[in-house]
Formats: sequence, structure tokens, C-alpha cells
Amino acid sequence: MAELLITGATVLDGTGAPGFAADVAVEGGRIVAVSNDLPAARRTIDATGLVLSPGFIDMHAHSDLQILATPDHTAKVSQGVTLEVLGQDGLSFAPIDDPTRAAIRRQIAGWNGEPDDFDFSWSTVAGYLDRLDQGIACNAAYLVPQGTLRMMVVGTENRPATPAELARMIELLTHALRDGAVGMSSGLTYTPGMFATTDELVELCRVVAQYGGYYSPHQRSYGRGALDAYGEMVEVAHRSGCALHLTHAVMNFGPNQGRGADLVAMIDKALGDGLDVTTDTYPYLPGATTLAAILPSWTAEGGADAQLDRLRDPTTRSRIAHEMEQVGSDGCHGCVIEWNTIEIGGVRNPALADAVGRTVAELAATRGTPAADVFFDLLLADDLGTSILQHVGHEENVRTIMQHSSHTGGSDAILVGGKPHPRSWGTFPRYLGRYVRELGVLELADCVHHLTGRPARRLRLTDRGLVREGYHADLVLFDPEAVRDTATFDNPRQQAEGIPYVFVNGVPVIDDGHRTDALPGRAIRRTDSGSATDV
Repeated sequence: MAELLITGATVLDGTGAPGFAADVAVEGGRIVAVSNDLPAARRTIDATGLVLSPGFIDMHAHSDLQILATPDHTAKVSQGVTLEVLGQDGLSFAPIDDPTRAAIRRQIAGWNGEPDDFDFSWSTVAGYLDRLDQGIACNAAYLVPQGTLRMMVVGTENRPATPAELARMIELLTHALRDGAVGMSSGLTYTPGMFATTDELVELCRVVAQYGGYYSPHQRSYGRGALDAYGEMVEVAHRSGCALHLTHAVMNFGPNQGRGADLVAMIDKALGDGLDVTTDTYPYLPGATTLAAILPSWTAEGGADAQLDRLRDPTTRSRIAHEMEQVGSDGCHGCVIEWNTIEIGGVRNPALADAVGRTVAELAATRGTPAADVFFDLLLADDLGTSILQHVGHEENVRTIMQHSSHTGGSDAILVGGKPHPRSWGTFPRYLGRYVRELGVLELADCVHHLTGRPARRLRLTDRGLVREGYHADLVLFDPEAVRDTATFDNPRQQAEGIPYVFVNGVPVIDDGHRTDALPGRAIRRTDSGSATDV
């Protein structure tokens, strides 16, 4: 007798094929039968009117610490996420040494928060993955963060790596891939990853390719220079032979309105040239990052303390303000800053809580102070720890990119802060509710494929991402007529509707709409063959 039998559902198996009626039996954490008229089980769920699909795979998650610090992880599992990919944007916590850990914690506190009494007992990717295996809500894979490698070896200087330094980064990367990382990420608008040359990235990606991994870059621009920046990433893939995953693939800011088709054409050409290219997006218009990220890149050389010193100097402040407001700095992707698009999402300093949910322009009007001064003073008072929402997207671009055959889903979700982006709780139900049912941008079976089987193929998962006998029972039951995101910009921490059951490795983490106390997730490791699994 199986542990679990799900009856009456329409099965969307993750391949993009039309749905079919079948019962699904689960035993020992795996799917043991997909058929009709299966024998009784110890528990039966009548799923009449619901869709049964593989669990959703979040290809761009910033839960690196929060998945451990707040292990219920309701924001993600309540959406149907059963696997997320960590280590994004070139900055994370493995491999790492003590000085770099302190610097990274400070730099990306706006992404990960600063959990109290947190045990950073690991230094390697293997150690971090072992820590995940001690108890997490959903499965997790990990990318080696190129910026962290560079900080450990080169520091925060704006210069090419020496041959010896490059060799050391390659050594660290090799060990990390052998430890089980599925690829490498970059944050090429963040210190110090931004200081890497194209040639340096090519040499690192050659190693990633040798181990069957993929490269997931946050590129140098998503604004005025977006297409050139995408072109550089395609060049890296071409020269290195590495698979390329264009993460949070957007065309934002005024100069890119209506230009989503240009990106799609570039991807099609790369695919036609034989490159292995995929993308992920989130189904919202605003982006999210740290307030410090929109500073000109030259201000970041030397690290956080040097940057803060520059923000205290009146002459330097004037130079920065001119570059941001009149010229268009690289921190704002080559575009002149529009202060009414910069909304404060979270602060490190509790004394600044009144700024959360307000734009820099609103704060400036309230205080009777130039917007640039409000910006500088926030950064100083918050020790660079402020997170923001950046309202710079275009709906037509979002729709164009999500319809492409390379597309997968990625939340880019920051879970901390007073008002985080609603994608933290709503990305996957928003795809199913708004872009499938309401707008018809995607067909339901195709959308499920985007969120399950297709990312599983990118990750080279051998037994996840499909509803298939022998596969791990990472499963979601949702109501196609009711599923929707309820998280809003004013109230972002709200659970989605229409997703009553979520199973991770056969264990219910959402049961009849409620979070259980189960922590059945596992670390997903790249194997010697290049495939990824939990063993």
C-alpha cells in the first residue's frame, strides 16, 4: 500500500504536453505509479477539479541565509516552489574565508538580512550544502559566486586579475564545482565582480563548461547598454563553450521600451549558432536591488568603507549627483536617474523605518531637501544596507520575453525588509493566474513546462521536474480557475490562493492550504557526470 494516492486530478507532467486524467501514487518520497484505478493508499487526496504538476523551480533565488534562518520558508513553498537555485548575482557565502564573509555580509545585508546568532560554520560549497541538508523546506541547488571568488583573491580593486590570481580563482572554482555547485553566477554591476574583464570571465567559464555546469550572469547593464551587455555574455558563452542562462532577462528603463523583441532575436541567433542559452524572468515590472547598487561603479572601488567616505565628501557628492542626474551613471544602467522610480523596500537601521514604502522623490519633497542628498544620507545612515524597488519595467517586454522557448521562471526574491517586492510571495501563482488565465499570454501546459521541466533540463536534473514514475515526488496541486497571487506592493507578505497542496520529496509542506512543520528539502549537487541530484 502506497503512502499517498492523489486521485481525480488533471496531470500536467511538465513536458508541455496536454493534461491527462490519472491517479498518482507516492511511496518513499518518489512517484511509484501514474495510472488509473490504482489501489488504495494510507492517505488519499481527492483532487477533482485540480491540476497536478511537478513542483516549481525558482531559477533565481536570494534565500541563501533565509532558507536556514527561517526554515518554514512559507513565502516560497506556499507558491509551489519545491527547488530553488541559490548563489545568485555573484555574491554569496561559499566558498569563503573570514574577512570576505564579513565584507559580503555587510554588502548584501539588504538581500539576506543579518540573522541573529547565525552559525557560519562552513567555508566551502560542500560545507554549505551539508548545512542545507540539516533541514530545509524545499530543495536547493547552488551557483559559485564569481564576485566572492574575486574578493577572496583580488580584493575590491578595479584592475584585471594577474595570471597568478586568475589561477587561484580557477582553483577555488574547480573545488566548488567538485563540491557539487551546478554552475557559476556573476554580478557585473556589483563590487567586485564588475571589475572582471571579458577575458577573465571566459577563462572561468571554460572551467564551468568542463564540469557540465552553466553560467548565470547578472550582466553589466539592463538599461541603455542592455543589448551590448547581453552580447558580451553571448560572447563569453561562445568563446568558453559554456552553457549560458540569462537570469532576470529584462529590457528595462526608458530607452528599452518595446525592445524585448531585440533581445529575443539575439537569443534566437545564439541558439541558431549552436549555443546553449536559456533565460528566466519574473512576471512584474519593478525590479529590486540595493540602494547602493545604483551609485556609479567607481565609487565602490576599495570596498564599503571607502565608498562611505566618498559619500561624506561634499565635492565627491556633487560629482556623483551630476553623473546620476545629468549624465546617466552605470549604476543606473546608463540612464539618468528618476527619483520617483526608487522606492525604499527595507532598511537595516530601525530609525529609518519611516522611509520604507516611500520613493526618494517623496522623501525629498517631505523634507524639503534635494533628492540626491536624501539618497546619500540614507546610504550613510543605513551603512549601505538599504534595499529598494526600482519601477522601470515595460509590460510588452515582459510578455515578449516570457513567451520565448528559452524561458523559465525566477523570482529574484528578496525575502527581508519592511516591504519586500511582492514577487517574494507571488511569482509562480502570478504566472498561472494573471499570464495564463486572465491574459492568455501562455497556455497552461506550456507555462507549467516553463516552470518545471524546462528548468530541470537546464539544471540537468535526472529525477525531478516531471510527473513520472521513479521521479522524486516534488508535486503541486493547484486550482486553475482560482490560483492567483495576493501579495501586493503595499502588503507583500500574503500567501497565494488556489494552491492547497505542495509536496517536497513526497512530504506535504502545504497541506489543505496550511504550512506544516516538515523540512524535507535536500541539497542538490552536481555529480561527476554533470547531472544534478540529491545524492
